[in-house]
Amino acid sequence: MKYKVTLNKRVYEVEVEEGSAMLVDEYELAAPAAPAAHAAPAPEAVAAAPDAAAAPAAPAAAGLAAGEVVKAPMPGNVLKINVAQGQTVKEGDVLLVLEAMKMENDITATKSGTVAQIVVAKGAVVETGSALVVIA
Repeated sequence: MKYKVTLNKRVYEVEVEEGSAMLVDEYELAAPAAPAAHAAPAPEAVAAAPDAAAAPAAPAAAGLAAGEVVKAPMPGNVLKINVAQGQTVKEGDVLLVLEAMKMENDITATKSGTVAQIVVAKGAVVETGSALVVIA
């Protein structure tokens, strides 16, 4: 059977042999994002204990320091964090390395300033638009 599939606004024609196709609804496609969503309640529960290591993984909408938020340009895994809170950075400095589709992507400072907050932890899974670092 032939199907037309749209991915990133591009249309592809896909041919599948009978018996080998598997129908997946949108809910199942969104399931991989669920673990990241489940991770959000844990930092809120840990918020009472500020010494906990999971605290930097706080949700992007709550508890961000004042300043410019550097956001993830794509979904991926945080491989390295190259800065520390309070560190002075220049525009273009590499803040962290994000692995996406088996490629390492440097996430750079969007302005010069001081790192006010590191929102994610090494090993965290982030979605497009997730807050990574706040620069004051």
